[in-house]
Amino acid sequence: MAKSHPSNNLPPGAGLATRFFAIRHCALILIAVAGGSTWAAAQHSEEERKQDIQRHEAMAAAHQAAAQCLKSGKDEKVCLAELQRACKGLGIGKYCGMKHAH
Repeated sequence: MAKSHPSNNLPPGAGLATRFFAIRHCALILIAVAGGSTWAAAQHSEEERKQDIQRHEAMAAAHQAAAQCLKSGKDEKVCLAELQRACKGLGIGKYCGMKHAH
């Protein structure tokens, strides 16, 4: 028996209105979560805010350098290694907090 898609957990025969309600419900939850994280971010001290700005600037510079590396014609693996060195301790994961589709 074929497995159902995990995002299709609605009962069989659920109409368009039911699906829309489920999507709207999920969207409202995401908005609530985002609003909560915005409130939490507003609680940072001035020193923490300055540190956040410095981290964002350092990550932006590392990504800009990676883009320049790729523009220069270097191999993607070389540029990724340079990005990882420049971003050590700043971003999450091997893509310095940013991974995009290819």
